[in-house]
Amino acid sequence: MTANAHTPRPVKDSQAIMTELMMPHMANLQGNVFGGVILSLIDRVAAVAAIRHCGGPAVTVSVDRVDFREPIHVGEFVMAKASVNYVGRTSMEVGVRVEAEQIATRQRRHTNSCYLTFVALDDEGHPQEVPRVEPEGRDQVRRYEAAKERRELRAKRTS
Repeated sequence: MTANAHTPRPVKDSQAIMTELMMPHMANLQGNVFGGVILSLIDRVAAVAAIRHCGGPAVTVSVDRVDFREPIHVGEFVMAKASVNYVGRTSMEVGVRVEAEQIATRQRRHTNSCYLTFVALDDEGHPQEVPRVEPEGRDQVRRYEAAKERRELRAKRTS
């Protein structure tokens, strides 16, 4: 079990932000960034939040639906922001919001959001208990409650 596995942790303690400049090798012939580049960024920033929360290894077990609302272009910054929304016994839901920023104008637009589920692992690679998450403020409580509902829906789909 992780150190202090029974001590709840606030959302802010595990939040993560990654920013990357979109380069030509990351794009198709139209200059739009490949979806796989964005998915990789989403998985990496979510992993940072999950690992921070549980204090050890955590692996991705699922990614909910990902819709690409609009293209991201070469030469833009992309920010991916991750927060642990909900915790089960060994699993965590991490929400990720992706924004693209035009460098010259600094104008940002929301391009993607999705939810990933991670499981914490012990030294032998087995699932282990994780600390509860402690939402603070209305927005975090809203995300916690919504994540709880998504977890119940996921459980129904797999049974």
